[in-house]
Parts: sequence; structure tokens; C-alpha cells
Amino acid sequence: MASLLEMKEIFRNADAVCFDVDSTVIREEGIDELAKFCGVGDAVAEMTRRAMGGTVTFKAALTARLGLIRPSYEQVQKLISDNPPQLTPGIRELVSRLHQRGVQVFLVSGGFQSIVEHVASQLNIPTANVFANRLKFYFNGEYAGFDETQPTAESGGKGKVITQLKEQFHFQKVVMIGDGATDMEACPPADCFIGFGGNVIRKQVKEKAKWYITHFDELLKELEE
Repeated sequence: MASLLEMKEIFRNADAVCFDVDSTVIREEGIDELAKFCGVGDAVAEMTRRAMGGTVTFKAALTARLGLIRPSYEQVQKLISDNPPQLTPGIRELVSRLHQRGVQVFLVSGGFQSIVEHVASQLNIPTANVFANRLKFYFNGEYAGFDETQPTAESGGKGKVITQLKEQFHFQKVVMIGDGATDMEACPPADCFIGFGGNVIRKQVKEKAKWYITHFDELLKELEE
């Protein structure tokens, strides 16, 4: 296992940085916001807590939560326009600095493609660099399930995405940054995991992550040195 100094070295020399989105790049959990918007907030928040604690598989939790919410296409679009996701302070500057250094930035999320693409556009991240779950709708716009073939729909899916990126782009050093158990699990294949507690602190991640930050300024400072 790499020491903290070695991890900082990996981060400074990374070819690619992958960010989780919910409670990391944005302040809220997209699925919880969608649930509130659709009137089933409390029930879904409880399921999210269990999923983040790692007691149920990600896919089982996602299926159950979406089965309760059953969001229509119109509701998803209205959520994005009426309550757009709030960027976490410092993320815009950090992504911009990484881009200036020629580092590829990816958003790897268990959240929903339409919401994550909206976030990506605010950070000048191309949609090709977004990996998230796709909701499916019937022709009349009603909820029809989600695309279960996406790697992000499974436990361990973020690691699969990183393996795929390494194979496709021959990246030598990939960093994963996130708040949850599914982010920490992605290292390896990620070469370094940075735990983020700026929006919510997950006890298990804080205790196990060798490098744990609560503000993106801490990473900006690393790049300035």
C-alpha cells in the first residue's frame, strides 16, 4: 500500500482523475433529490443510507429505490431545471487546474446520466467522460427501469470503468476521489483513492482512507507545490 507521500506524488503526476458525483462534485445525493421531488423522499433516503453503508448490493438498492420513485422523463427534466445540482465549493477551480495541466477528468457515478451530464457541462467535462446510470422511459415518458448493462449499475462498477479507461487510453496513474464505499472499492484498479468529506462524512471511508480531505482547496494546494 502506498504511503501518504507516495499518494500525493501519484496525484500530482496523474494522467486521469475520476470523481464520484453525488456528495462529492455536487453537494447533494441526486437520487435523494429526485425522490423528494417525486414525493417519496424519506423512504428513499433510508435506502440510500443502507446502500452507502455497504449492507446491500448497489444494484439491489438502486432497483428498490427507483421502484419507489418511478420518475417520469418530465419529472427528471423538471428537477434539473427547477433544482439544478449545487456544485461543491472549490470543484470548479480544481477541475479547471487539472485541465490546464493536461489531466483527463472523468465523472464516474452511480447517479443518473441526465443529471451528471448537466454537472459535466458546468465543469467543461466532455459527455464522453461521463459514466453513470441511464434511466429508461416508455414512449409516453413514464418510467421503464434503468439500463442494467452499465458498469455503474453494479457493486464494483466504478473499478470496472477505471480498468476500461486504463486499457483504452493506456493511463499509467489514475486517481479516484469520492465520499462513499463504492469509490474506495475502486482502488485498485485506481492507483490512489482520496476520500472526500466536504459534504457528508461516511465513517467507514474516513477511518480506512489513507488520504482524507474535507475541501478541494487541499488538492489545489498540492498542485501548486
